[in-house]
Amino acid sequence: MAKKSWRRWLRVIHRDVGYLCVGLTLVYVVSGIAVNHNQDWNANFVVERTAFEIGDARDLSAAAMLRATGNPEDYKSTFKANPDTLQIFAPDANYTVTLSTGRVVKEVSARRAVFYESNFLHLNTPKKWWTWVADAFAGALAFLAISGAVFLKGRTGFAGRGKWFMLAGVALPLFFLWLYL
Repeated sequence: MAKKSWRRWLRVIHRDVGYLCVGLTLVYVVSGIAVNHNQDWNANFVVERTAFEIGDARDLSAAAMLRATGNPEDYKSTFKANPDTLQIFAPDANYTVTLSTGRVVKEVSARRAVFYESNFLHLNTPKKWWTWVADAFAGALAFLAISGAVFLKGRTGFAGRGKWFMLAGVALPLFFLWLYL
């Protein structure tokens, strides 16, 4: 009777912790997929680029270059990346000027909804209390993995085919570590 009760309580706690983890799991899923493909796109920001031609800009001031593109003349700072490239940092955009050709590329960026916030949390940017939430979530996932492995009995439980799936789950990352390292 005590054994049945133990399994029953483990199943109840497993179920409730699982429901609690659903929301956090979805945040990590969205961010994880985005981070996995960061070489293909910027998951945090939408970047809009516009090009202008203003002619030879070697003798122009930064304000004159912005005026020639029809953009506001105010800017925060400039940086000369190399003798032929000037970067201008304005409040609403960044400009990259190729001085010899007068090509100006204006970049305006905006946060990408949902992805920015998920990555902010997934990568633990805030630190502080979120670190404890993320650690508790990791602990809850460990509990779900272990409790899920032990509360089923018979052929479909851990003693049956479960052990083979668990070994496959351990072998898969080990295989890729071997392959890539």
